[in-house]
Amino acid sequence: MGTGNDSILDAYLFETNSLLEQLDSLVLAAEQQDSFSEEDVNTIFRIMHTVKGSSAMMEFQSLTTIAHRAEDLFSIIRDRSLDVVPETLRPELFDLLFQTIDFFRGEVERIEQNQPLTVNIDSLLEKVNRFIAQIQGDPVPAPAEADPGAQAPDSPADDGFPYRLQVLFEEGCGMENLRAVMLVNAIQELCSDDSFRHTPEDLQNDPEAAAQIIDHGFQLRFQSPEDRDHAIQSVTSAGFVKSYETIDPAPQETEAPAAPAPAEDTPPQAAPAAPAPAAPAPAAQAAPPAPPAQKEHPSDAPAHAPHRESLISVSLSKLDELAAVVGEIVITESMVTSSPDLQGLKLDAFTKSARQLRKLTDQLQDVSMSLRMVPVSGTFQKMHRIVRDMCKKLGKQAQLVLEGEDTEVDKTIVDTIADPIMHIVRNSMDHGIEEDPQQRIDAGKDPVATIVLSARHTGSEVIIEIQDDGQGVNYDALLNKAVQRGLADPDGDYSRKEILNFLMAPGFSTNTEVTEFSGRGVGMDVVRRNVEEVGGSVSITSEPGQGMTTTLKIPLTMAIMDGMEVSVGSSVFTIPIHNIRQSFNIRTEDILQDAARGELFKCMDQFYPVIRMRDLYQMDEGCTEIEDGILIWLETSECSYCLFVDKLLGEQQVVVKPLPSYLNRFNIKQHGIAGCTIRGDGNISIILDINNLFAYYQ
Repeated sequence: MGTGNDSILDAYLFETNSLLEQLDSLVLAAEQQDSFSEEDVNTIFRIMHTVKGSSAMMEFQSLTTIAHRAEDLFSIIRDRSLDVVPETLRPELFDLLFQTIDFFRGEVERIEQNQPLTVNIDSLLEKVNRFIAQIQGDPVPAPAEADPGAQAPDSPADDGFPYRLQVLFEEGCGMENLRAVMLVNAIQELCSDDSFRHTPEDLQNDPEAAAQIIDHGFQLRFQSPEDRDHAIQSVTSAGFVKSYETIDPAPQETEAPAAPAPAEDTPPQAAPAAPAPAAPAPAAQAAPPAPPAQKEHPSDAPAHAPHRESLISVSLSKLDELAAVVGEIVITESMVTSSPDLQGLKLDAFTKSARQLRKLTDQLQDVSMSLRMVPVSGTFQKMHRIVRDMCKKLGKQAQLVLEGEDTEVDKTIVDTIADPIMHIVRNSMDHGIEEDPQQRIDAGKDPVATIVLSARHTGSEVIIEIQDDGQGVNYDALLNKAVQRGLADPDGDYSRKEILNFLMAPGFSTNTEVTEFSGRGVGMDVVRRNVEEVGGSVSITSEPGQGMTTTLKIPLTMAIMDGMEVSVGSSVFTIPIHNIRQSFNIRTEDILQDAARGELFKCMDQFYPVIRMRDLYQMDEGCTEIEDGILIWLETSECSYCLFVDKLLGEQQVVVKPLPSYLNRFNIKQHGIAGCTIRGDGNISIILDINNLFAYYQ
């Protein structure tokens, strides 16, 4: 039973968070237009109604109370139109809605962290009540006693709702009334509130509702068969539904008084779902076939076959488990095909099977990875709210422009980079954008600042940029601050890039006073740490008077990659395939030396520096003569150079493993090491970070 309750809580949190994101975007768009459309009002009313009902079932009193009064507010607006809110009160209405959303999010976060909910909600409740009284011009209305969509009589044969759907829940699923509420909420997304009724009517307050559903099932009634067909989509996708039955109007209710066909004399046949255990079944297993009677008599009535929902929600932990299993399969496949026992043997059948196994493994990897890919639009959209709130509090004028919202990244990575992006956007608003719009006008800029948040793919990375057109960085002031903090040598000669890196030092802040948004020295260092935890990197560029750009380079996924294994002596390294342009066997005379006695190689009329792995890592083994090894031309978005190694061992899919945490104190990521992988023979191979390797060489 505990597992079932946990599943219900997860469903509640998922639904509520999704509704709050939808509500936030809707209110932001409405505020820009200074008005709500009729559809917006109806949507907000439904969201508040849904939050109220589901919170009541979960016994979250604070959420229920506030949602109920917000529902009352928009019930008034829906009945009387938006004209009931004077234009002078529109800003107050928007602010009140944002406060309500923030309250909901705070309470949901408390639930997720298993903390007690807010007890004293009088302040926000009073604001809502006062606003209702303002637009009504009379005393605050009492909360509505019943759902407007649940006013239909109990009789299943009510005029206007003749098309019935009898739903049976799985035995022992528990909290049947809450599950019925969840089902009604899902149907409301497909059908209007006025197009259907349900029995029992009062799912929230009737203590006998759950017992009625257990004994008699949950009945839905519709105005048309089309609405019922739409509802079947939600029914078949609900994991707790055992079966359902469609019931059409009796023959005497139609215009034709003729005797019914033999098939209509028999009771409708229930469509049983596949047997399922006590836990909720997947949606695909709950989809039953169409009733036989409808198939046998297509001329009498249209066959309304149930429609399977094409999307289902899957726990991220299950996807993590799947990715781990796929990773082990990749390692095992490599161990089998690269077994030393098979070296030198001509096994044509085995080779053919091994190629087929590799093909299937690649397909399995691609599918498992695609399941975890989600667009960054959800994270990007949340930044609108950050910019809006800071504009109001700081008195600045700015707009947020989004580009590449459809770019997909691993779900885990999306969750990890949400906070870094928020920090950077807040920094742009607080530090980057000029205090006075007149400063921008004097500088020849638009008085309304622009922050551009963009995302794009490059190879196996996603590039996220946060660019503002503010005042940029004062390099002299930044360097002086770093000297004061003991981070820089007063006599040192630092490049602009090195000076900007001070911004990401722990505890560093350019603000002299602590404010709501900055000054505590916690920000960019957290950004860098969070991004590096997922294998990414952070870089900053700035032009004084023109603005600043922060670039996040993040891998699409952290699980599996294609790599080229190379050897230096007895050590094996893995280079990401997407970074390799070409490999060469060269002679000593092909190598040139620069003024600093560094080695260069000419390729396609360009000179590229040569890095010897043996010398870079001070290894005792490895080739010293250029003719004895291989030169690999590597390229990234930031650099291009040649790497000298002993041998190319071959291309291999590798499972990326994080380095042990105790190695973090050595800062090995800055030495060009991104992680490690297990080879087919069970030994370890170091995965190289091409960008940091070149930076370490310099």
